[in-house]
Amino acid sequence: MRTIKGPGLFLAQFVSDKAPFNDWRSITAWAGSLGYKGVQVPSGDMRLFDLDRAVESQDWRDEFLGIARENGVEVTELSCHTQGQLVAVHPAYDAAFDAFAPEALRGNLKARQEWAVDQVGKTIRASRLLGLDAMATFSGALAWPYLYPWPQRAPGLVETAFDTLAERWRPLLDLAEENGVDVCYEIHPGEDLHDGVTFEMFLDRVGQHPRANMLYDPSHYVLQQLDYLQNIDIYHDRIRMFHVKDAEFRPTGRQGVYGGYQPWVDRAGRFRSPGDGQVDFAQVFSKLAQYDFPGWAVVEWECALKHPEDGAREGAEFVRRHIIRTTPQAFDDFAAQGTDRAAIAAALGLS
Repeated sequence: MRTIKGPGLFLAQFVSDKAPFNDWRSITAWAGSLGYKGVQVPSGDMRLFDLDRAVESQDWRDEFLGIARENGVEVTELSCHTQGQLVAVHPAYDAAFDAFAPEALRGNLKARQEWAVDQVGKTIRASRLLGLDAMATFSGALAWPYLYPWPQRAPGLVETAFDTLAERWRPLLDLAEENGVDVCYEIHPGEDLHDGVTFEMFLDRVGQHPRANMLYDPSHYVLQQLDYLQNIDIYHDRIRMFHVKDAEFRPTGRQGVYGGYQPWVDRAGRFRSPGDGQVDFAQVFSKLAQYDFPGWAVVEWECALKHPEDGAREGAEFVRRHIIRTTPQAFDDFAAQGTDRAAIAAALGLS
């Protein structure tokens, strides 16, 4: 068993045009001052990361990593959530997701998708060049508008959506294999990969690809009413990344899982800062330690109530308290006896 690394912080929800969140040196100094040991970096935000230079320049990579180390943190992983989302977009969401692409590509769906695929590929290559072995992303979604089967889905609709999704991702997964990088899909509502069943449907279509893995975030499972602890038992071999994010689900006589189109604060299910929701993190950390999880515990702030800076500050200590320093020995080793085949035979009544 190994001890989970952490605490780490996902920077996507914090980067802004306001200091200290507007440049790499300042934001890593801020994260380090809170006690974080690592940061997860969105590869598409130029205020923190220049993806093209990361692929092209060893000097740039050395400076980037050096600044982080000066501030007491290391880069845990790169994220290309927004770019991965654009690998597959249903037409119902074209206008909304256009904002994730450069302005010059908006409205040009073919160019936008090609750009997204290129961005994901560059994030894979940049990860290897930075010495990282895992990358976070979204799968994108073609079937999501058909989640609830009414009216009845046309025969073959879901199958075709997943076939197409696999066709788009297979070359990227092969590239990840060439670079020794796990592609960790955040299992997330709004994505075609939103639970264990859909993840397995995708795996079947990419030939159980060894680089197709999971970013585990129990908050998304609370809101779906999925057993987030059993999920670790089932998929621990595929879980390569971990977001520490809490959630609560309090259904009423007026609303449940779907939330009645209400804003986050008024929904039956809503995200909370670590420790403020219903996730049993003691059990989550125990199971990940049991299954020898190789990665980082990374705080992701998405709380409907708490200020992000308070959530970040409290999150570092929360993770520190929950990381289990795994034992190198069994608790009863003091009573261990050496191997003595004669004694064993005698104990079992064997000649």
